Amino acid sequence: MVGAVRLAWILGCSLWFAAPAAAAELVLFEAADCVWCEAWDEEIGDIYPKTPEARIAPLRRVDIHDQRPTDLAAVRGVLFTPTFVLMEDGKEVGRIVGYGGEDFFWGLLGVEMKKLNGASAAISHLSEPVPTPEIKQGEME
Repeated sequence: MVGAVRLAWILGCSLWFAAPAAAAELVLFEAADCVWCEAWDEEIGDIYPKTPEARIAPLRRVDIHDQRPTDLAAVRGVLFTPTFVLMEDGKEVGRIVGYGGEDFFWGLLGVEMKKLNGASAAISHLSEPVPTPEIKQGEME
């Protein structure tokens, strides 16, 4: 009985973490000669896979000069790099054109991710401010 409960708990947790990621992805349209793509790589590239956003919408890279993958044929108007297209169930949900720094990216990504249906509960915390503990006078001494 304990083994069955443990198995049910493990399966439930794995479904909770896996379900949103399967339905959504963040597609990065990039080019090898794009300086803003390089800047994103340097500032965000290593961090993104470790974030809650990446668990919900894993990053997929597509070179803008290559033939468009068939599952992205409906994505139109990608002219500039980097362009980040948030996809859910094969449909475009939102888009960020360009990269103007970390704050620019994370702020706009938070806005776009709120548009996701399948992960709305999991991402509700992404744009909420982090509570800071109240410090009473004399506690810092």
